Amino acid sequence: MQLASWRLLARTIKNVDVVVEVVDIRDPMVTRSRRAERMAEALDKRLLIVLNKSDLVPLRVAEKWARIIEGMGFDVIYVSARHRLSTRRLRGFIKHLADVKPFSAGVIGFPKTGKSSVINALRGRKGAPTSPIPGSPGYTKGLQLLKIEPGFYMVDTPGVIPVEGGWPESIIRGRSPEDLPDPVPPAAALIEKILRYNRRAFQAAYGITAQDPYEIMERLAVKRGWFYKTTKEPLIEEAARTIIRDYHKAKIPFYVPPEEFTR
Repeated sequence: MQLASWRLLARTIKNVDVVVEVVDIRDPMVTRSRRAERMAEALDKRLLIVLNKSDLVPLRVAEKWARIIEGMGFDVIYVSARHRLSTRRLRGFIKHLADVKPFSAGVIGFPKTGKSSVINALRGRKGAPTSPIPGSPGYTKGLQLLKIEPGFYMVDTPGVIPVEGGWPESIIRGRSPEDLPDPVPPAAALIEKILRYNRRAFQAAYGITAQDPYEIMERLAVKRGWFYKTTKEPLIEEAARTIIRDYHKAKIPFYVPPEEFTR
């Protein structure tokens, strides 16, 4: 898996007219890159924050997060790139922010926030390959200059290094689940985070009512028939990887309510 260096990211921001930062609306404050935003401000670039995956949260949640971020002084829009919701409005917003023509927009963001899906939705056809899991086929490999329409070009960057957001986001977004030497601790932290906001998330996803992270992983391993060959103990490492993958695929119902930020 190849991610963009800060130097490459700075060069991208310097050479575009509009910076489009794609974040995951399920947890927008954690999936924003403050460092990239500071770069855009220092280089006097117009910045648009795109709250992607809006189909995964109630409308009132999407609207409130948009108001919060707008109140911080940012241009912001919420969309669902995968379902093509509000992508026409997004295209118009980007064109409005650009004060030259032809112009280019640079798409930045953490891995798996849906950058390539946003570009594909804007293009109206398959362009940049997409994949929901870091390190899997379709993961953006390098800079791509893509034509959206005459006079409108977009640059897709492969991500941000280092992945910000703290534990466990910096781990689960920066590496493929298969490449994690020990997936259990980050999965346990992720489970705790999900349960904090949705106590029934794992019941909905797997039919598991337990509330302890390690018990959830153990029960999932038993349900799926994953056991160590020698000891016959539940193979919780595979359960941990599955939970991380399913989080990226939005199979586990979860979002951080805006009230968490406004308290």
